[in-house]
Amino acid sequence: MTEERAAAEVTAFQKILRGRRSIRRYLPGPVDPDKVRACLEAARLAPSAHNAQPWRFVVVDDPELKDRLTSAAFSGIYSGSKFAALAPIIIVLLARLDRVANRIGARLQGVPFHFLDMGIAGEHIVLQAEELGLATCWMGWFNYRKVRKVLDIPRTYKVVAMMPLGYAEKRPNREPPRKTFEEVVTFNGIERD
Repeated sequence: MTEERAAAEVTAFQKILRGRRSIRRYLPGPVDPDKVRACLEAARLAPSAHNAQPWRFVVVDDPELKDRLTSAAFSGIYSGSKFAALAPIIIVLLARLDRVANRIGARLQGVPFHFLDMGIAGEHIVLQAEELGLATCWMGWFNYRKVRKVLDIPRTYKVVAMMPLGYAEKRPNREPPRKTFEEVVTFNGIERD
């Protein structure tokens, strides 16, 4: 690969990274099923600890079920998340907990690897959606118990997150403030505070 081509590919990926926003206003129209499938395929290809692939994704696009799900998930103290109900699709991210790598890793290392795995897979969805002109928003503020009940999710799965998916009504054009490279990166050690 030539340096010019590599620079062009990095630039294209950087554009996706810099353009991605958490969207809270969605157009009501449908999403092309091939685009939804591409987002989920991107998640399926994500790496995971010991290749356990603990993820399962429930795509809720049936309007009646989506209304029941969002009414239950975003009621009471979770009502600030009601914006997601306007998206044509809700993806529920689940982690299967009976995987040996997840249980051993959590016990021996003190790291719940299934959360890391789900974060990578979810971010694959987010970045693929951005490339395809779709909008998303990672969500953790909802009633997990009611989501489990509405979707009849077995106890072998942990509800990890929800993600509305659709077309943005409006996209913010300003980049949110970010810490500088020097503030977040050190080489060969960490500075003491």
